[in-house]
Amino acid sequence: MSWAGMKVKPSYEYWANKDISFEVQSGQAVAIIGQNGAGKSTLLKMITGTVRPSVGQITVDGTVSAMLELGLGFNPEFTGRQNAYMAGGLMGLSRLELDQLMLGIEAFAEIGDFFDQPLRVYSSGMQARLAFAVATAVRPDILIVDEILSVGDSYFQHRSFDRIKQFKEQGTSIILVTHGMGDVRSICDHVILIDKGQMLKQGAPDEVVDFYNAMIAQKENDKLAISQSRDQQGWLKTRSGNGAASIGKVYLREQGIEQEGLNNRENIPNEIQANKQGLSAVTVGQQVVLICEVQIAQAIPELVLGIMLRDKQGHIIWGSNTWYTKLVQYDLKAGEKLIFNLPFTCQLGPGSYSVTTALTRGESHLEQNFEWSDNLLVFDVINVDKPMFIGSNWLNAEFQVERDAT
Repeated sequence: MSWAGMKVKPSYEYWANKDISFEVQSGQAVAIIGQNGAGKSTLLKMITGTVRPSVGQITVDGTVSAMLELGLGFNPEFTGRQNAYMAGGLMGLSRLELDQLMLGIEAFAEIGDFFDQPLRVYSSGMQARLAFAVATAVRPDILIVDEILSVGDSYFQHRSFDRIKQFKEQGTSIILVTHGMGDVRSICDHVILIDKGQMLKQGAPDEVVDFYNAMIAQKENDKLAISQSRDQQGWLKTRSGNGAASIGKVYLREQGIEQEGLNNRENIPNEIQANKQGLSAVTVGQQVVLICEVQIAQAIPELVLGIMLRDKQGHIIWGSNTWYTKLVQYDLKAGEKLIFNLPFTCQLGPGSYSVTTALTRGESHLEQNFEWSDNLLVFDVINVDKPMFIGSNWLNAEFQVERDAT
């Protein structure tokens, strides 16, 4: 039997993207997140026009500069300078414009003499530097970045994100695909979560990022529940886990002071005096202890407690767990209660902070997630007796001056 000319019906239909709809306004930064294979890169290719959608339509108003794949459109036998001219020409820039921009491109890329060497001798980081320098030589109306900056060193990433922030302030729309959730929180106004080619969730960065982290744990573990709620102060509380262990209470106390004596101290502002739930605010430099009461609902062979401090923007200030400090608890029985104490000196700057807790088995919550609670405790830090300073951290530092009278 000959199969020539016969049509074989596929066993199933695969959609890289389906039923996705969103808008990006001028000066807005939108992140598209999801696991590998979720359809993020395909979506960006449709926005840039390199791939056409089977159904639906995409409307783009303005000039687009996109960095989709490392080395895309570059010729490995051409020098960096030659590739810059070629890529710039494809962006619609004239030879005269590129002549005027080339010094700036070379300076921003910072690859030295390699700028006039063939691209085939470049490292991936050098290629990323060149690609970004060319793509952002002229501020576009729309800038699309797909993970390309992840291959660069931290210095270049910092400079690149500074330029992205400047473009955003000047009205450029940013579409960013990245696995760096810190970048998402710091740059983006809106986040879209894609899973299996479909839009699973969209909204504020903290809401979608925390949900995504919980979703990853859910995929690695069975029977995990995910819940989200936002308190009156605007903090989003996300909780996930199988419930085998849970946080009963988490609160702050001042070190070495009993609860009964706390409210009798003099010269302490009312807002940092303890209530029945612990301290609602602490002073810069104050010695406090974070207390976590853990309830065991099911027999657990191994338990790890993780703690993470975040600022109001969601940036991680500090984090660790009892796996790293070698305080793993073993062979716990249902009905047991544990009390973990974490003493520390508050070296945070004035502002609002949150405590995220994780009860897991092993080093991370991906192995087994008993309970993960984002922003479970929120407290304020105020400066009562330290000289004025800015930033998220207090340094126990004093200026010293020497004057030479000669």
